[in-house]
Amino acid sequence: MNKYEGGEAIIEYRDSNIRVVRPGRFVRCAVTGEAIPLDQLKYWSVERQEAYASPAAVLTRLGLPQPKAKG
Repeated sequence: MNKYEGGEAIIEYRDSNIRVVRPGRFVRCAVTGEAIPLDQLKYWSVERQEAYASPAAVLTRLGLPQPKAKG
C-alpha cells in the first residue's frame, strides 16, 4: 500500500493486525471522530470493527469510567 494514497481507509480489524480493504491515509475514531493516521493506529475492536484514538476512547465506548489522575 502506498501510504500517500489519500483519504480515509477502510480497514478490517483482526485480533493482532489489520487488513486494508481500501487504501488511505487514516481511519476515524469511532468515539471522537478524530482522524487516526494508519501508522499511529494502536487501538481497535475486532467485535465492533471500530478504531479508537486512545485508551480513553476505548473506555468511553465500553461505558467504563476514566482513571482518576494521580496527584
